[in-house]
Amino acid sequence: MKKSISSSIIAAMLLSVPAMALAEPVTSKFDLTVGGFVKLDYAYNSVNFGNSGSLTPGSGAIAKGGSTAANQEQSIFTARQSRLWFKAKGPDFMGAKTSSLIETDFYGDPSAAAESPQLRMRLAYGALDWKDTQVLFGQNWDIFGPFVASTVDFRSGATTGSPNNPRVPQVRVTQKIDFNADNSLSLVAGLQDPNQDANNNQAAATNYGAAVNAAGQIMFSSKALGAAPTYFGLSMKPLTVGLFGLYGNSKVSATNKTVDSYGAGVYAFVPVLKSSDGKSRAMTMSLEGQAYEAGNMAFNTATAGTVVGPAADPNPAKGYGLCAQAIFYPTQELGLTAGYGKRGTITNSDYTAADFQKSTYQLYANASYDLNAAVRVMTEYQYMETQYGNVTAGTSNKGTVNIFRVAAFYFF
Repeated sequence: MKKSISSSIIAAMLLSVPAMALAEPVTSKFDLTVGGFVKLDYAYNSVNFGNSGSLTPGSGAIAKGGSTAANQEQSIFTARQSRLWFKAKGPDFMGAKTSSLIETDFYGDPSAAAESPQLRMRLAYGALDWKDTQVLFGQNWDIFGPFVASTVDFRSGATTGSPNNPRVPQVRVTQKIDFNADNSLSLVAGLQDPNQDANNNQAAATNYGAAVNAAGQIMFSSKALGAAPTYFGLSMKPLTVGLFGLYGNSKVSATNKTVDSYGAGVYAFVPVLKSSDGKSRAMTMSLEGQAYEAGNMAFNTATAGTVVGPAADPNPAKGYGLCAQAIFYPTQELGLTAGYGKRGTITNSDYTAADFQKSTYQLYANASYDLNAAVRVMTEYQYMETQYGNVTAGTSNKGTVNIFRVAAFYFF
């Protein structure tokens, strides 16, 4: 009897251990916050995109008319774009506030079964912030191309004039210069890896030894026109105009010739209808646009190819990008977005490969509605078209697709 009573007491104490442990909150030695969102996507594609069908193709190429894929449809659900991030604020250093962020989603292997997606590192960086200066190191958005298409499509226009991907290892310095209370200049200079550990090197069989890229931005901002919503309406932005650019190089496998990687462009964000108080989205509207020229920059999809010309004397594949969008909020909850983007080639006569991408463009329109501070629903129509050069005899010179999307978010 005593043995039974003792066993019962021990069992009760053991069962209480998890409860006692949970009574003490798990904390970091620094100020740690957690956030992210749950996202469920539905996509209907009039063309088969394959295992990653909830996304538009990473190459930008739409299957040519008459091909097998062009005659197949897709109907897809996925929750892999759900996201989780951790932010930490640490001790000051020489007058600078220190912080870090790690962000992940579940798109590490889009070919895996739905119940076994893999974590993917999106962002992972530390930062030191003084009053007007920031030093950031780790993995962050590519410095080239500040425009991000506000699409339900997770590609965010990367292959159609908005090469905001990949997120790459880098170190950057941002210096702000205040002219007065309303006007300022932001200077960004950084070194970054174009290949993201080779995962995004679209020229693995052609180029090698890609050098670390130097990239930068010069942006002028003014509060003269107030502020209006930017990407997804999640933040406000004042009038911003400026320049951006990148330079690096790589070698071509066949000849060991060093070929430049380069790009430069202009960017503008204009609040057309400003927020009444800098926070409210009701009756606000913004216009945003970008244009660039680039060469040998397939690693971030700024160009569709890497090198062109004869094998003995290859040169950078030259391309351009154009994009623009309008975001309008008739009410605080309802957001409407429409946009256009295009990526094309320059000097088509340099391209000798069959069926090369002359251009790819997209038109998109979407609507979002916030049911409350956490839940958002969105719907989108997207049209994409790819024009091909040096077309194989008897085949189409273009591919087109119509895409319809519905998404539900829970932000936390």
